[in-house]
Amino acid sequence: MSLKLLDTVPDFTQQSTAGPLNFYEWAGTDWVLLFSHPKDFTPVCTTELGAVARLKPEFDRRGVKVIGLSVDPVESHHAWARDIAETQQAELNFPLIADKDRRVAGLLGLIHPNASDTATVRTVFVIDPAKRVRLTLTYPASTGRNFAEILRAIDSIQLTEQHKVATPADWRHGEDVIILPSVGDEEAKALFPDGWTAHKPYLRTVKQPQGA
Repeated sequence: MSLKLLDTVPDFTQQSTAGPLNFYEWAGTDWVLLFSHPKDFTPVCTTELGAVARLKPEFDRRGVKVIGLSVDPVESHHAWARDIAETQQAELNFPLIADKDRRVAGLLGLIHPNASDTATVRTVFVIDPAKRVRLTLTYPASTGRNFAEILRAIDSIQLTEQHKVATPADWRHGEDVIILPSVGDEEAKALFPDGWTAHKPYLRTVKQPQGA
C-alpha cells in the first residue's frame, strides 16, 4: 500500500513506548505527525527524535499529536530513549511505535524495496482529524529532516483549511497569502473587506486572515 494525499490512514493497534496503542483512539480528533525510522540507534534519527522532543510545545500549540515508528522492539526503544536524552538533552516525550513485525510499515507503505527490503524509509505524514494524509515527505537515510519546515507546512495546511487562500513560496505565519483563483472578486470583497493587491487577475495577495 502506498498512501497518497487525502487517502485515509488505516487504523492499527501496535505496541509502543506508551504501551499497546490503537492509532485511531490515540489520535482522537487531533492532527497527527507520524514519522518513521529505519531502526533504533541510528545517528541521524537520534538527532531527529531529540529535535522533535524539543519542539513538542510547538506541535502542541498547533493541536498536533506526535508519534514515531521504528522496527525494533519496545525494549530497544526504551534503551534508545536513554541515548537520546544523553546526547540530545531532550527526553522522549511522545510515543514510539515498536513495529517489530513491520505490520504498520506495510500498512503505511514504508518499505521501499529499491532502498531496502527490510528497513522502513524515513517518511513524515501529516494527518488531519478525519485521518486523511495532508502531507507526506520521504527523506534519504543521509539527510536529517527539517522540522521547522514541517511546522511551516502545518501552519499553511491549517490556515488554508479555514480560509479560501493559498500560501506562496517560502511563506511564514503572519505573511501575506494568496486568494484562491476560484474566488471571484465579488466574493473576495466580502471575505477580505480591507482589499488586496492584484498583481495579475490570477494572482491576488492579501494580509493573512485574522485569528488564523
